[in-house]
Order: sequence, then structure tokens, then C-alpha cells
Amino acid sequence: MTELAGTTELLLSRIRDVPDYPEPGVMFKDITPLLADPEAFAALTEALAALAVRYGATKIVGLEARGFILGAPVALRAGLGFIPVRKAGKLPGATLAQSYDLEYGSAEIEVHAEDLAADDRVMVVDDVLATGGTAEASLRLIRRAGAQVAGVAVLMELGFLGGRAKLETALEGAPLDALLTV
Repeated sequence: MTELAGTTELLLSRIRDVPDYPEPGVMFKDITPLLADPEAFAALTEALAALAVRYGATKIVGLEARGFILGAPVALRAGLGFIPVRKAGKLPGATLAQSYDLEYGSAEIEVHAEDLAADDRVMVVDDVLATGGTAEASLRLIRRAGAQVAGVAVLMELGFLGGRAKLETALEGAPLDALLTV
């Protein structure tokens, strides 16, 4: 991505590897140092906001929980509304829910039924694309709410986990951009 040429190294330098977390053999990618650095956080926000504009998004959906941290400033910077997609049971009032499979079991996410409309073009924002399960469920949820998927944008993609391939069908031609691939 050419507009990221000057910021890729900055973003990478602010992501800390934490070995054996949350379990032995896993290398956790901790973004809290990036969030604590105003220059890096601003560069990340600008890059994601530029994608929202390029996609023609009218709303940003942030996936719980780090997608909230990234998505809200992106929405503000791009002049768009922000919609949280939460774990089941966290939103009051009428919701739409979508279940999805995890490695061991299943989970469910929800959105307020009235937050999305047919004329909305929604960009999904999250910190990491891993296996793609949560992102895929969010795309289904957005479409069930009657809105259009403008695209998906993440800070980093864990390419070795195959999430992009899993999302290919669910994207239905919408773009998927990862600022970093590790």
C-alpha cells in the first residue's frame, strides 16, 4: 500500500511480541505500545480513515474490543458514524445476533437492529485478522441488518492462519486491507 510506505516501519516497531501468551507456543502481538505512542496511533488512524474514504463507507463497525479502540477514532477522522459490534448480551434493546464457530466451541456477536440501514456502506475495523471467524460473522450481521459491506480493514493480518481465504466468499467482492501482514 503506497500511502503506508512511511508508516509501516513505525507501526511494526510499536507492536510488541509476547511469547507463550495466552498459552505456550503462541506469539501474541501486543498493540498497546502502538496505542500509547501518539505518533504511531495517529498514523494508524489516518491510514484506516483513508481506506474508509476510498471504500466510500458511511459507517464504521468496530469489533469488540480492540476494534472499538481503533474504529472510533477512524470514524471520527473520516467524519462517519461508529457502530459497536458486541459479544452477545452486552447491548440493551433490540439486537440482531450472529453466531460463529471458534476452535473449541462457538460464540455470538450482536448489533443494535436500528443502527444500520439499507443506504449504509459499512467498513469493518479490527486490530487483527487471524482465522477470520469474527470478521465473517460481522459481514453476515451487517448484511442481515440490510446494510452493504464497503470493506474490511485491519491493522495486521496473521497470514499463516488463513483468515483471508476464509473471508473470500463472505466479502462478496468487497475489499480486505491489512496494513501489516505478519
